[in-house]
Amino acid sequence: FELVVPPAVETTLTPEDIPLDVVHEDDALIIIDKPAGLVVHPGAGQPDGTLVNALIAHCGDSLSGIGGVARPGIVHRLDKDTSGLMVVAKTDKAHRKLAKQFADHGRTGQLERGYLALVWGAPSRPRGVIDAPIGRHPTSRTKMAVRPLDKGRHATTHWRVVETYGAGKDGPLASLIECTLETGRTHQVRVHMAHFGHPLIGDPLYARGFKSKLRNLPEALHNQIGALGRQALHAGRLAFVHPESDKLLEFNSPLPDDLARIADTLKQL
Repeated sequence: FELVVPPAVETTLTPEDIPLDVVHEDDALIIIDKPAGLVVHPGAGQPDGTLVNALIAHCGDSLSGIGGVARPGIVHRLDKDTSGLMVVAKTDKAHRKLAKQFADHGRTGQLERGYLALVWGAPSRPRGVIDAPIGRHPTSRTKMAVRPLDKGRHATTHWRVVETYGAGKDGPLASLIECTLETGRTHQVRVHMAHFGHPLIGDPLYARGFKSKLRNLPEALHNQIGALGRQALHAGRLAFVHPESDKLLEFNSPLPDDLARIADTLKQL
């Protein structure tokens, strides 16, 4: 048996190749607002052009190595097509302390991760909690699903309605939902909202049954959603305790332009 260690990530990129939207940076960490379409770390079929490559180009040798040679500094992830706030460690001490906070998911600390999601329809009440285990889909390897507890992992999402759009015989056409995670499962917001009956607009995996809605939309909105090319999900809030100063840091990011344009058009219905 031979243990194969993946090579350390190297990059020939310059900071100008993948510009980073840096929200905050100090000696211990860096906060970036990740655009949709950017993969977090290299993997099969994606050796370069990732967030990690861009961070190495930006930070040089100061990036933490405790996350492994393929994922330096990474303590949490966002899906390729999810935009929003991420924190990356620049020292091993920061990495250990941040990783501990994210492993706890804010249950005993001050970590908070909030997402903004544009979804089809609107819940019948203003806020609530989805508590449903998530595991690998039984027939599709690319999907997750709500599963029995013995085949999934505990997952809890707190949600509240920010605003609703349009009106039809079955209620609002769509709504903006703020989701706060108590756990960190793969595709958690996407799976939970679909299970709740309100899948994310543009979601290619979990909103396939809602494609027919596009045909009945005004042309401008139809075209905007058709061109979106991703799930309408944005990591808009991140709060955690700084690993060096022990002070609470809080960051907020508004909807990016592609989602804001859809929200603005929905408001006109």
